[in-house]
Amino acid sequence: MAGFVPLALLAVLAATLYGPVYQQLTLLGVFRRPVPLVIVEGQGYHKIADTMQCEDLHYWQPTNKIFTACEDSVLPRFKWFPPLGNLEEPAVASTGSIHVIDPKTMKSTRLSFENFSGTFVTHGIDIIEDPENPNAVYIFAVNHLPNPEFTQDGKDVPQARSQVELFHHVLESSTIEHVRSIQHPLVATPNDIYAESPNSFYVTNDHYYREGYGRLIEDVIPAAKWSSIIHVQIQDLKSKDADKGIDATVALTGLHNNNGLGHGRSKDEMLIVSCMGGTLYRARSNSGNRTISILDKIRPGGQIDNPTYYSDPYRTAADDASGYVLAGLTRPIDMTKNRNDPNAKDGAIVWYVRPKTGTSGNGEQSTEWESSVLFEDDGTLIRTASTGLLVPSETKPGERKKAWLFVTGFVSESVIAVEVNL
Repeated sequence: MAGFVPLALLAVLAATLYGPVYQQLTLLGVFRRPVPLVIVEGQGYHKIADTMQCEDLHYWQPTNKIFTACEDSVLPRFKWFPPLGNLEEPAVASTGSIHVIDPKTMKSTRLSFENFSGTFVTHGIDIIEDPENPNAVYIFAVNHLPNPEFTQDGKDVPQARSQVELFHHVLESSTIEHVRSIQHPLVATPNDIYAESPNSFYVTNDHYYREGYGRLIEDVIPAAKWSSIIHVQIQDLKSKDADKGIDATVALTGLHNNNGLGHGRSKDEMLIVSCMGGTLYRARSNSGNRTISILDKIRPGGQIDNPTYYSDPYRTAADDASGYVLAGLTRPIDMTKNRNDPNAKDGAIVWYVRPKTGTSGNGEQSTEWESSVLFEDDGTLIRTASTGLLVPSETKPGERKKAWLFVTGFVSESVIAVEVNL
């Protein structure tokens, strides 16, 4: 998640000039007044301990585990988190951690770092199989480091020098090894990652401007399509220098506030989210020329963040609950005034998008979609939502399908799990 509208008046102006007023105000959550979800812990609801501000979740089906990157304390993010424009105190930037969540026990385990220490301000991640070891994975993770070259009176020197960290993890072990850091001038405001291999990945720059009026315009005006997606090729996995052995190129431009990335229902389907545009793009990467082709777009009805896809293991030709899961804020318009406040309350909403009844939704091109609200809370159970992810519950023939919905937020105190009907 990155960037929010600071003034309702500007939002209305932008909507008036650049699109339907009602649609723009709906995306901002002006008309929503969420109520708390009444639910009892242990009865269809779990709060996962030691999972603070985990921006992104990825389900690894071979081990039935969820991987995520979390902060080690709650308060530092309200002073230093460049994706929210929080740039007040880089000295308090904390050291985050990589966690594995077990959906059976509803417990989180921290992985101990090997060859890695120092500042780790977490954000988007992705996970991909080690082609040389099926029992191991590589994990890419965004790290929002303060820029050591920044001075208060310096010109054209950004406060953040964000980069990507590459880790290697043997599945079911308790450690994770740091392979290398990845830094490039084109990777300026990284948000989320789509990994193709240990040597190749795409990363979103959610804004062109890091702060100031330029960033405000990017948030408010849909026509300000200045964000980008960068393709990065790692030529040397063993380099100790973050900026060495790296080749990067612009893969896609022209989207409004492109943000979260995800893997879709096929091996080749890439999911791209326009966060403040409330749009999910189904896309495909072109390895030959390192570009991205947009195939389809879906608007579920609100602001959205990191996308995930749920593949129904109990699907039949007549009953397939597979679909896209899209988390966001109930009222993103409130976030600017709340972004520095540890005690504020921000609601969460999770959308579920599936092919319309009577259509298969097969193939790359499909415009027949229907969306529904899978979860909504006013911030009582969870503050903000940046990722929603479904893990199947055992379903017997004739029973209504259920799944555990895991929801996390970029300023939430913990990941939560809620049992939902599909």
